[in-house]
Amino acid sequence: MYTIFFLLVLSVATSAQERSLTLASPNSRLVAHIESDGVSSGYYVYYDSVQLLRPTFIDLEYTQGKQSFDKMSVRKVTRRTVDEVVASPFTRQASMRNHFNEMTLHLKEGLSLVFRAYNEGIAYRFVWEGEPGRVIQETVSYNFDPNWEVTAPYVSQFDSLRHDVQYSTSFENQYTHTTLSQLDKRRLCFLPLMVHCDNGVKVCITESALLDYPGMYLRHFTDGILDCQHAPLPRRVEQGGHNNLQLLVKEREDYIAEMDRSKVFPWRIMMVGTDTEIAMNNMSYLLAEPSRVDDISWIKPGKVAWEWWNCFNISGVDFPAGVNNDTYKHYIDFASKYGIEYVILDEGWAVNGEADLFQVVPEIDLPMLAQYAKERNVGIILWAGYYAFERDMERVCEHYSQMGIKGFKIDFMDRDDQLAVDFYRRAAETCAKHHLLVDFHGAFKPAGFTRTYPNVLNFEGVFGLEQMKWAPTTVDQMRYDCEIPFIRQAAGPMDYTQGAMLNGGKWNYHPCWMEPMSQGTRCHQLALYIVLESPLNMLCDSPTHYEREPDYTRFVAEIPTVWDETRVLQGEVGEYIVTARRKGKTWYVGGITNWTEREVEIDLKQLTDRAVNIELYTDGINAHRKGSDYRVTKSDANQNTTVIKVRMAPGGGFVAKIE
Repeated sequence: MYTIFFLLVLSVATSAQERSLTLASPNSRLVAHIESDGVSSGYYVYYDSVQLLRPTFIDLEYTQGKQSFDKMSVRKVTRRTVDEVVASPFTRQASMRNHFNEMTLHLKEGLSLVFRAYNEGIAYRFVWEGEPGRVIQETVSYNFDPNWEVTAPYVSQFDSLRHDVQYSTSFENQYTHTTLSQLDKRRLCFLPLMVHCDNGVKVCITESALLDYPGMYLRHFTDGILDCQHAPLPRRVEQGGHNNLQLLVKEREDYIAEMDRSKVFPWRIMMVGTDTEIAMNNMSYLLAEPSRVDDISWIKPGKVAWEWWNCFNISGVDFPAGVNNDTYKHYIDFASKYGIEYVILDEGWAVNGEADLFQVVPEIDLPMLAQYAKERNVGIILWAGYYAFERDMERVCEHYSQMGIKGFKIDFMDRDDQLAVDFYRRAAETCAKHHLLVDFHGAFKPAGFTRTYPNVLNFEGVFGLEQMKWAPTTVDQMRYDCEIPFIRQAAGPMDYTQGAMLNGGKWNYHPCWMEPMSQGTRCHQLALYIVLESPLNMLCDSPTHYEREPDYTRFVAEIPTVWDETRVLQGEVGEYIVTARRKGKTWYVGGITNWTEREVEIDLKQLTDRAVNIELYTDGINAHRKGSDYRVTKSDANQNTTVIKVRMAPGGGFVAKIE
């Protein structure tokens, strides 16, 4: 899975009396200072000699005792430098450089604290090799200047008196942009979130290697300090929630996790850089556990024709549209015609309210549909509620894999306590065993999961296009679209489900469940296929709409979903972004803007020495009024073609295909 071209390991025994330790990034621009004098100690971070993080403390309380950083006994320190290339299939680039300096503090017997410094950020985690026990609480905090701005997503559920209510969340909310001092102390924020430091430097906070441990939330503690909260381990859960498909926590323990004899904790990550550098940061993937799936040859990313968002709104057919064989054969025929790899059967194919994936509605003949799709080189993915999948996981996977089903979209977990996180691991392992893909919805951020289980191609955890079915006109989706490539996407791919064919300008968007539209222009929707990382990528709208514009639909269907190389060329959080991705010898460049009209220039010399053909999709002259207005130009490039100038309408975008 990876090729090492340089590896240096230094084992250094350090005296317990040494109280000041320093770890610098390979380029020495980023420096973490670890201080421990027995009275006041912690770690703090400088970038280009400017302090980003003030003294910040780490604490781990567990059943064998309490290990506090300010009372830490360091028995030994070991250091190493690693510089390697890690294969990264099914992502935004074919391989990634993994270059870091590492320092391990060996503490009490069985407990270590590992710091890593990349050029792109600082990360640390605990490692436990002692007796089994319980984690009462892990304290993670970040001490910033309280006047600095922050872009953070609050959890949706909120009760000022009960944090346990906030632990039930789908991880879908827009961002609040304020100063650290003004963050609501009563409300939890889920990850990732971004702190806007001085001199254009950003810090994006997230975690990785989250496999058997609760996810982390942050809240404003005081004076610019963010401290963490973890959902306590559930003591008792009950079936309930959406269509009786969820497991709802009714009682919790007074601790957050059970701890095995050997346990590595999640990495706590501070990504550091400019806007575009953060958008290109790979630390979440690099810090993940290596793949646990030996054979990945069967894993096939691709596009998906999807019926739920468009409410089966097909026309010009001689059958009633809905959850029935004729409708799904129509979607399969559409997918086959345009080379779309998959069709999804979303909620409704199994009997509602029963949470039983073996109770298929009588209108559906799944074996017939699976065979029909196979004959047309299309795969079928099935939607599954959390409890329906959990209750009989092995048998469900074996049965549907043998039928020819290619994967599951698993939904409505809406939790990230230790039991819920462990479900993700078991679901991924069981699906991999039976050669099934996974798309997690109602889910937390990927947190490195897609490296460890590469059959998990996508996660939701995003305020995606589905929200436009009901979001009021006050929701600013255009700004949000220009925030997530820098923040949420730093944690990994996301199933935003773009592809709307009905496109509303700022003044004519309205929510509609049955015939939904997007905010922004058609070219904004098209550019999201480039700007957003999504190995399993939806065409969310109706085949009827796509068939009216076959050339456009073919162009969408041909856009790759995994890439050999990615570069973020320009961008500013919340304002706009221009991303270039290469597959083979072809570059796709996609740009989106918020509700501000703007012009950008693309320097082709940044991408290739010689462009031969350029196909350009841009906002039409009336796109600010009618969002579906776009223009296509095709040209043969010559040696004088070095710059492409593009105007983006309010809420607009563009895509250039360069060969």
